Amino acid sequence: MSSPAEFYNSLPPISKAFGTVCVATTAAYHLGVFNPYYAALLYAPVFKQFQVWRLVTNFFFLGKFSVNFGIRLLMIARYGVQLEKGPFERRTADFLWMMIFGAFSLLALAAIPMLWTPFLGVSLVFMLLYVWSREFPNAQVNIYGLVALKAFYLPWAMLALDVIFGSPILPDLLGILAGHLYYFLTVLHPLAGGKDMLRTPRWVRKLVARLRLGQPAQVHSQPERSTGTAFRGRSYRLNG
Repeated sequence: MSSPAEFYNSLPPISKAFGTVCVATTAAYHLGVFNPYYAALLYAPVFKQFQVWRLVTNFFFLGKFSVNFGIRLLMIARYGVQLEKGPFERRTADFLWMMIFGAFSLLALAAIPMLWTPFLGVSLVFMLLYVWSREFPNAQVNIYGLVALKAFYLPWAMLALDVIFGSPILPDLLGILAGHLYYFLTVLHPLAGGKDMLRTPRWVRKLVARLRLGQPAQVHSQPERSTGTAFRGRSYRLNG
């Protein structure tokens, strides 16, 4: 059995960075050195006082240390990591672009008054969960040892649990919407004969290469991966 340090070091870079910043943000809140108000997504200060950092910082606060916080963190550690090590293996730039696209989509949705929520971190986690559920739709998932179901239905099951436990469901719904939009543009639409409109920009690839994230060979292996095994796998799952 690996030690906690070995487990942490084995995590892929993007999921590890996202989870680490979320933990650090909540720890800073409990230590009294971080006020969530100054990280919340408030569009008036963004546009009137140029507090543009709010467009980013709101994604890293998952709430106080609690059972819900632990569940969200475990979702990153399981579903985000499985995505990054599975369908996005050697494709760190593509995984980062998925996260960036999801963040922009959530910001656009939250700009609608009835869909606004001050923190979109939970929504981004649910986006990861939704994409994972579409990549592994037939995987068997056991929820708290009580209910077994296919992964395809897991986002909706988690949303139902939030309803039962009295947690707000708007962040969950926003994450599901963003995840479906990403999956539609990158998988469903191209499979139906449409154009791939969401290719990873060159600047994201250059950023990943400059920071030396992921495996060194990812840039060279990407074209073969995206047009080979990964595409056939996704096509098979859609028919399933």
